[in-house]
Amino acid sequence: MIAILMGVTASGKSTIAAELVKLTGWEFAEGDDYHSEANKQKMHSGIPLTDEDRAPWLASLHEVIAGWVHNGKSGVMTCSALKQSYRDVLTAGIPKKAYRFVLLDVPLDVLRARIKDRPSHFMNPDLLQSQLDTLELPQDALRVEECGEPRDIAKNILSQLAPAYIS
Repeated sequence: MIAILMGVTASGKSTIAAELVKLTGWEFAEGDDYHSEANKQKMHSGIPLTDEDRAPWLASLHEVIAGWVHNGKSGVMTCSALKQSYRDVLTAGIPKKAYRFVLLDVPLDVLRARIKDRPSHFMNPDLLQSQLDTLELPQDALRVEECGEPRDIAKNILSQLAPAYIS
């Protein structure tokens, strides 16, 4: 099973992913680590990425997923995956039963508060609205409210994706 945690900036992708990895021991890929320095600089400067900027990043993440599937490994990946076309690139040629997108839903006021609490992150807080405007809600993702204790949220996700991991 591959869980792809998606959502806008500050939705808790990395936090929940860390809890999922602790609970399962699955492989982990932090999507932000695969951005080029040029992309990080654009986002830090408050410039939204274009689809062309994202293409090599999404291709790299696809290779990670494909590698996990090829090697029979389970994994947790974080990736905003805001548009359906991005999700399609991430999972091209991957069997549908091998992965599941998990959309972390967070109220706007909570997102804004979180952004203020992480000034060292490369993402410019002014890009939150751009991401919200870009987000195409997925039809087939597991939608989870990300307000509460991270471990409880991770257990909730696992209970729906891989019940054998919940004892």
